Parts: sequence; structure tokens; C-alpha cells
Amino acid sequence: MRNPSAHWDIFCSVIDNFGDIGVAWRLARQLATEYTISVRLWVDNLAAFHHIYPEINVSAATQFLYGVEIRQWATPLPAIEPGCVVIEALACHLPSSFIQAMAEKSPPPVWINLEYLSAENWVAGVHGLPSPHPRLPLTQYFFMPGYIMGTGGLPREDGLYRTRDDFQRNSDAQSRFWASLGLPEIDERRLRRCLRISLFSYESAALASLLTACSQGDRPIDLVVPWGKAVPQITAWFAAANVRIGDTLRRGNVQVHVLPMLSQDDYDRLLWACDCNFVRGEDSFVRAQFAARPLIWQAYRQEEGAHTDKLDAFLDRYCADLPPAMDHLVREMWQAWNREEAIGALWPAWIEALPLLSDHARDWATQLAEQPDLASNLVKFINKLLKYRAF
Repeated sequence: MRNPSAHWDIFCSVIDNFGDIGVAWRLARQLATEYTISVRLWVDNLAAFHHIYPEINVSAATQFLYGVEIRQWATPLPAIEPGCVVIEALACHLPSSFIQAMAEKSPPPVWINLEYLSAENWVAGVHGLPSPHPRLPLTQYFFMPGYIMGTGGLPREDGLYRTRDDFQRNSDAQSRFWASLGLPEIDERRLRRCLRISLFSYESAALASLLTACSQGDRPIDLVVPWGKAVPQITAWFAAANVRIGDTLRRGNVQVHVLPMLSQDDYDRLLWACDCNFVRGEDSFVRAQFAARPLIWQAYRQEEGAHTDKLDAFLDRYCADLPPAMDHLVREMWQAWNREEAIGALWPAWIEALPLLSDHARDWATQLAEQPDLASNLVKFINKLLKYRAF
């Protein structure tokens, strides 16, 4: 597809630790590598960016990675000419000086408001709508990620599924991956029954019930936990002290392995290698769907319970092809986890259902691959607007 413009600016304000920059970085990298678009990514928290991409220099005002120019979004912003396309990612707000510079540019940039992902029905009706600026000769366009045609789609780079399938078929590659994280070898006798489950979550009153259910279950479970918000609660449940990255905690039939915060690429491999994944927010949620593994999502809490609407809307789509018993189980588990209720009573049925849930997860990932991805939809949308302007 032809490069629609010479230069794009993407602005990202890190609100929820890693999810916002995760989405913005994936988009910027894909636009640069697959569409040869010159992208300038403005980030206000390079430390958070460094956690998911260790190559990032947190003190550099300007740096380049995968063809993307990464700029530190400081206040005040340096006087700089806006690109032909400006993307306001995930509820951030452009500096007023930059908006004024956009208005003075001729022709003015195509201004995109990239919103958060939702499976709700209203998304398709809002996608692509214009929003004229009240004072300046600028128009902002809503770009809504989503699960159906008529929305912006999901961020998915070319070749992702091939890379995933190659990894999941290669037991040696998986063994090397686990070894690179410092996890001990599972002895052959335990391996036949052991489940490996990843846990990436916010703080939750339901965490203790999950740990108890894992420790008292019939099957040994290795719970792999990237360093983050859940670690203090896990530490308290084990009555441990001074837990550090690399530690392994044991009680009953559960082992918890405390991992470092992983890069995006290693986190993908973690999702691919596990039998089930607990995920949170937006970026890890989408990547877990692409992993073709059973998952349990913890939505980012919003005021007045708005996140429950997002949860229910997704479940309506995700469970549409499940038999009634599996539909009920998935809804009960996800809703209990998001209400921070004890899930111990549901856990045995969940473990028993994993083979069926695995088949469904792969079918769901296949369905997602049938839709155009976010970057390709965005480039088409920009091309259409630029072509319209030419007349």
C-alpha cells in the first residue's frame, strides 16, 4: 500500500503503567516497518516505556528504534512543525502550542483521536466521525479499535500468527525460553500433570482465593508472575519476606515464580507458552487473544462501573459460539474475577474445561485474523481523507 504521507506524529501519555505505551509503540513500529511511514512517537514517561522495551534510553530527548523517532514529551514542547498526520492516542491531550501549530500548517494535518478498545455495539457508529475544533480550522476524526467490520480493528503486526505457531510447535524453543527466565526444569513425572499459568493483574481481593485454589487443587500449577502490582499480595499470602525477582514460592500444589517485567516480545512468548493466561488492561488482553490460549481478563476499573459494560460486551462476542455450559463457566469466572470475589468454587471446573477452552481460544484467534488490523485500517482511512482533500 502506498505511503499516504511523509511524516506522522503519535502522542502517548502513560496513564496505566504499560498498556497505553504498549498500544502506541506497537502501532508506531508497525507503521514504520510495514508501511515505511516516518513516525515520530512522543512519550511522556520513558521509564514505563523502558520496562516493556529495555532498549529505550530513559534520559534521551531523541532516539531511534525500528525506524521510529522517539521523542521525550516534555513541557514545554519544543517548537516543531507537525507531521501530515497527528494521532492523539488513548485519551491523551495534545499541547495547546502544538494544536496551534497544526492550525497554522497548510494544509492542516489529518488529526486522529485513537480511542480505547471496546466490543460495545456503539463503537461502529462512532468510528470515523469528524469533530470540528470549536475555534481553529481543524477537524479531529474518531478512530475506534474494535472486533467487527466497520471499526478500526485490532493492532496486529504481519507474521504474528506464523511466529506464534512456530514457537508453540517447537518444544526446544519453549524450553530455551523458560530457561532464559530462570525457571527450573519440570521433572518428567510432574510435567505430565503440571499446568503453567501466567498472572498479570492489578491488585485484587480475589488473588488470595486463586492462590488457595491452586495450592489445594489436584494438579500441580506453576504460576508465573511478571513483577508488578500483584506481587505484594502474593508475598503476603505466602507470608514471605523480601521477595525478589527470580524467587520461587511454594505451598501445596502451587509454585509461584516471580519474573522480571518482560519486554513486549518476551511477554508474547510467555502467553504462547502457558496453558492459561490472566491478563489486565488493553494491550496484554489483546495479545492474550492472539496467543490462542484460554484467558481471564481483568478490565481496568472505571468510574460508575463503565468497565463492566466493556466486559459484558466482549463476553457476548467471545462466548457466542460456546455451548451453554462453557458459556456459563466463562462468564461466571470472568465476572467473579472482575468483581474481586472468591473464585475457588469455580476453579476445579475451569481446570477441567481447559482442553475445550483451548480449542475455543484458537478458533477465536482465527476469527480475529479474518479482520483487517488496526494499522492497515488506519492507513486506508488516512489515504481516503487525503484523496478527498485533493479534489
